[in-house]
Amino acid sequence: MTPDLLAALATFALVTVITPGPNNLMLMASGTNFGFVRTIPHMLGIGLGFPLMVFCVGLGVMRVFDLWPLSYTLLKAVSVAYLLWLAWKIAHAAPPRAATEQAEGTPLTFLQSAAFQWVNPKAWSMALSAITLYATGRDLAAVLWVAGVYVAMSTISTTSWTVLGQQVRRLLKSPGRLRLFNRVMAALLVATLVPVLWPAG
Repeated sequence: MTPDLLAALATFALVTVITPGPNNLMLMASGTNFGFVRTIPHMLGIGLGFPLMVFCVGLGVMRVFDLWPLSYTLLKAVSVAYLLWLAWKIAHAAPPRAATEQAEGTPLTFLQSAAFQWVNPKAWSMALSAITLYATGRDLAAVLWVAGVYVAMSTISTTSWTVLGQQVRRLLKSPGRLRLFNRVMAALLVATLVPVLWPAG
């Protein structure tokens, strides 16, 4: 991969991972409700799980959709259902108890957040675009470059959104404000489904 192509890939990867989407909204909510340290497994699940997904897509996972078109419809249905469940969970997160300053409940684990990439509509769109644009030949070296760049860019993105959520927490000292924040985050998460359910054009 040439330096110019690598720079373009890095820019593309950073823009796609750092813009608002299900992963980042959930990280922000987790940083607010659970703090940075407790959100680290969630961050790692995204930072390693999504590049693994990119790698698998590059090696031909998308052929399943060509061979069995119904699988794409099933994936979309599962994605919508799971995102709605996560939105409900965020909206009903209990405010932190004064004694411990930690919210009740638990943040997503490493495996949960890594598995979530496979039902995340934005992740599928990003993976398909990255492979199509920067690993057109689908050779192993090119696919590894794309996946590796996403590991680096995901580190920047996951850290930034979790820290942002942690800082927002300072403004949400009252249970009422935190509850409102969680409901807004849940509504935004549901809003990310609009392009999936009603695609433009």
